[in-house]
Amino acid sequence: MKPRALAVLAIAALLAACNKNSTSLGEGGSVISGSAGPAGAHKASRELVRCDAPVATLALVENPNGYSYSSSYQLPASPVPLVRLLAQQSGCFRVVDRAAGLKATVREQELKEAGILRQEGNTVHKGRGYEAQYSLTPSLTFSEQDAGRQIGGILQAIPYLNKLVGAAEQVKLKQAQAALLLTDNETTEQIAAATGSVEVADLGVGGAVVGKLGGAAGAGWSNSNEGKVIAAAFLDAHNQLVAQVRELQAKALPPPVATRKAQGG
Repeated sequence: MKPRALAVLAIAALLAACNKNSTSLGEGGSVISGSAGPAGAHKASRELVRCDAPVATLALVENPNGYSYSSSYQLPASPVPLVRLLAQQSGCFRVVDRAAGLKATVREQELKEAGILRQEGNTVHKGRGYEAQYSLTPSLTFSEQDAGRQIGGILQAIPYLNKLVGAAEQVKLKQAQAALLLTDNETTEQIAAATGSVEVADLGVGGAVVGKLGGAAGAGWSNSNEGKVIAAAFLDAHNQLVAQVRELQAKALPPPVATRKAQGG
């Protein structure tokens, strides 16, 4: 076998021995994708764990302590849109908006009261909003450790492989750990908590994290390995949470969203 082929095999073996050659989401690996809505979960990750029916309405709450990843990664300020997509795709919750969508609704009501909007036939009325029966708060810890020097030191002592030390030293072990805390808004009791983690090796520019993040929720998270690692950690955390949610007795839910299928019988 040629020296170059031997070198490639040796690097692969070294990475495998250090368990740094693949994305690990719990026992597997994936990223968030697809959409959710009246048509159900569309092109959702095959790794996503689901519920047979929703148990409550849910609002996502920003973590008051923020999210501990470096601004140098140029990631979105909040992972909440990712978690909202997961919560809706899984079918475990009816998701209510307490962010930009709610502000837009309040603004429409203000315009109506000011006499700017039509009064007859207007669909914006007081007292028709759905309460959030549960709140879900995410937290995140992201870290990056330089694993390349350890591998480079091993390669330096091996003939034919010592020329690849420079490439090996670009290996960085990226890790993310996410947590989801579920609170009952009626009792204030923390009903469930779950953590998720992911670990991936990035060999230079040829990152080991693969996959696409779809839709508006994925905007900004698919442009870097760091973003994909974080998304995968939240997917893992959500899957762990679903195991607890499935044991909850469903609360009284508001009427379902009207669809063309329901209207047509």
